[in-house]
Amino acid sequence: MNQRLEPVFWSLRIGLGAAAFLAGCDKFVGLLADWPAYLSPVIAAAIPVSASTFMHVVGVVEIAVGLAVLSGATRAGGYILMAWLVGIAVSLVTSGAFLDVAVRDVEMAIAAFALARLSEVRAQAAGAARERTPARHAAAAA
Repeated sequence: MNQRLEPVFWSLRIGLGAAAFLAGCDKFVGLLADWPAYLSPVIAAAIPVSASTFMHVVGVVEIAVGLAVLSGATRAGGYILMAWLVGIAVSLVTSGAFLDVAVRDVEMAIAAFALARLSEVRAQAAGAARERTPARHAAAAA
């Protein structure tokens, strides 16, 4: 991968991974927001648990996705995060409230898609570099 893209990759990886992880942790302590208030009434009526319990489950998923992105499963984590953020945005739109947050979540989903694609390109470039290395050694030995 072009070395000029490395800072972009790392910025997205650290920023999105940390945001997902911290938002997930905050579902248990509530310092950033009153998370159950963000749950769409349509979804709240359809689930068999309280909004608070549901948000704890959401928190666990967000922690896991954040850790995946941060720990190196960046491609898969990026795609999962993208889908997760779109789902959150849809939930917010169906609630009729927090539309500004829904727009931000869609923008973050686009960033997560970019991270996943950059991860693919980065992995392909690393694989191509590994494939070229043995050929150089064989040519030098001959």
